[in-house]
Amino acid sequence: MSKKILIELVDDFELWERYLDQFPEANFLQSSSWKTFQGKMGKKVWAVRLYDSKQPKNKTSLALALVVAENAKRAKYLTIAGGPLLNWQNKDRQLIIQSLLDYLKKIAEDEKISFLRLRPQVLSTPELHNFFKQLGFQQSPMHLTADLTLQLDLSQSEEALLAQMRKNTRYEIRRAQKIGISTRFSKNPADIQAFYEAQLDLAKRQNFVPFSYQFLYQQFLAFLEHDQVALIHSYYQDQLLASAFVIFYRQEAVYHYGISTLANLKLPGSYACQWAAIREAKARGLSTYNFWGISPANESQHRFAGVSLFKRGFGGEEVAYLSAQDFPFSSDYFLVKTFELLRKKVRKL
Repeated sequence: MSKKILIELVDDFELWERYLDQFPEANFLQSSSWKTFQGKMGKKVWAVRLYDSKQPKNKTSLALALVVAENAKRAKYLTIAGGPLLNWQNKDRQLIIQSLLDYLKKIAEDEKISFLRLRPQVLSTPELHNFFKQLGFQQSPMHLTADLTLQLDLSQSEEALLAQMRKNTRYEIRRAQKIGISTRFSKNPADIQAFYEAQLDLAKRQNFVPFSYQFLYQQFLAFLEHDQVALIHSYYQDQLLASAFVIFYRQEAVYHYGISTLANLKLPGSYACQWAAIREAKARGLSTYNFWGISPANESQHRFAGVSLFKRGFGGEEVAYLSAQDFPFSSDYFLVKTFELLRKKVRKL
């Protein structure tokens, strides 16, 4: 008799977090706080749990997926960022993913959804790419969230962390200390306004689309409620140089967003911010500091090449997750894919 997989929606914050305990790769993009944030942004969110019908309902989960409905101009689509979470060595993984797809197809029909886009928290391998292809997925033309990341092992001493950095990075951290650049931690939501305004200035200088104030503010509030976020600012003589928006979730600190001012161009404020964030993550007993997305090392014309060079100066290991995969629910998807491929070329992504 084949295994029967049951599905339920989980609305309870703490219960979802307990289910996440079963998966070592659980990350902030699949957290209850992220669900709260997305809901505050007016989006429909489903916390989907799959489990074996032969097991007690509240025992072991086969998979978890925090599913968010995105209503973009080009199409309505579902996303699973940093998920679904499951044991990718499980012999029943095809049945598990197919059961999830069958469930989401019903949502897609009710909500007039064009496609599903997911980026699992699993290392990229040719075998996994082929697995998704066989299930009817297509390689996504766009990122859903960071695929190539830079992660620092925090089990090392501060001296060891400094020693593995690029010489220039180590020099700038020490120069920041020598000339009196200070860092301040903030959990004040009111500080998001200044962060947002600095981001607008930076976006004009570097030609990127900034996040909205509400996007940053509601995200900060959602993680702040459980002491999972902080803004880290660097100053020189009371002048703001740079800020880092850092999420602290489970055993990982993530440098999710950052800004720098014109005053930072000649001063090492960004270096001071990162070093302060790394030290805070160590003080919290976390195991990893994640610098988040970086461009491939051989793509010097990539628009993130500059910030990636900065991040790589701190050392760490490059971790490549399986890139985003799309599952079409309707033929409209192929028009969207063509549009996104063109936009990707224009934006040099």
